[in-house]
Amino acid sequence: MTKSMLTEKVSERLKELTRKQIAVIINTIFDNMKEALNKGEKIEIRGFGIFRIKERKAKIARNPKTGQKVSVSERKTIHFKTGKALHNALNKIK
Repeated sequence: MTKSMLTEKVSERLKELTRKQIAVIINTIFDNMKEALNKGEKIEIRGFGIFRIKERKAKIARNPKTGQKVSVSERKTIHFKTGKALHNALNKIK
């Protein structure tokens, strides 16, 4: 699902708002999520899941094509853990 598809789905439910207004709301939500993650905060949406930042240490990896050793610097990644309701819905558990 893309952001425009999400905007379309929300606009089908909220007839009183324009697509442009809904797009502003969705962009504001995503911008605030990015800002919180950049600060190192976790984002918890009950029933959906938790987003948090994990730091990966620097390491020496291998280029699979050439076999040459490559240095990979330390970096941050986003970790997502599903909430119980989403997990149960995905696995059709009641």
